[in-house]
Amino acid sequence: MVGVALIVGSWNSKPAAPTPQKVRLARLVIDPAQLARYKVLLKEGVEAAMQKEPGVLTLYAVFEKKRPNHLTILEMYADEAAYQAHIKTPHFLKYKQGTLAMVQELELVETDPLIPELKIK
Repeated sequence: MVGVALIVGSWNSKPAAPTPQKVRLARLVIDPAQLARYKVLLKEGVEAAMQKEPGVLTLYAVFEKKRPNHLTILEMYADEAAYQAHIKTPHFLKYKQGTLAMVQELELVETDPLIPELKIK
């Protein structure tokens, strides 16, 4: 019976998410007149990446309340190879090309996570 319980337990458990090896923040300032269109393109790109790319662990965008055209995106990738694959996908290239004229400032901040194995719930 112990063997059966272990097998049943494994059917119900999720595979452990990999520990991210590349984590960074993208800080952007968007042209306020184009913010609504920017959000549409960003949402499409994030949703496609999260659905189609197993190496993209998290793309989480937040907009500042007092400066709504200022945003930060938390990017988490399984490794550098996953990131390099991501920036070559059709959905990323569509986002990048479609938003070039909208982005007024872009800062990419490479990070070292405090607790790399901590999972986002």
